[in-house]
Amino acid sequence: MNKTELINSIAEKAGLSKVQAKAALDATINTISEQLVNGDKVALVGFGTFAVAEKSARKGINPRTKEVIEIPARKQVKFKPGAELNDVVK
Repeated sequence: MNKTELINSIAEKAGLSKVQAKAALDATINTISEQLVNGDKVALVGFGTFAVAEKSARKGINPRTKEVIEIPARKQVKFKPGAELNDVVK
């Protein structure tokens, strides 16, 4: 499912126009992104939790040249699904 299909599904299930559904989806994604940038986690009960994890710098190996390279530290978004989401998927 791509974003357009998701918007169409939201519009149909919520009784909204596609424009309203797109605005709602965009606002949700932007709000979650802003909170993650601020270092907060976002917990949606029944769905899951979005959080930012720090990945430390490490050494890696370039598979083509076998040269040891330094991989810099970075932040990564993690998602942990909630129990209800896991139950629905099973």
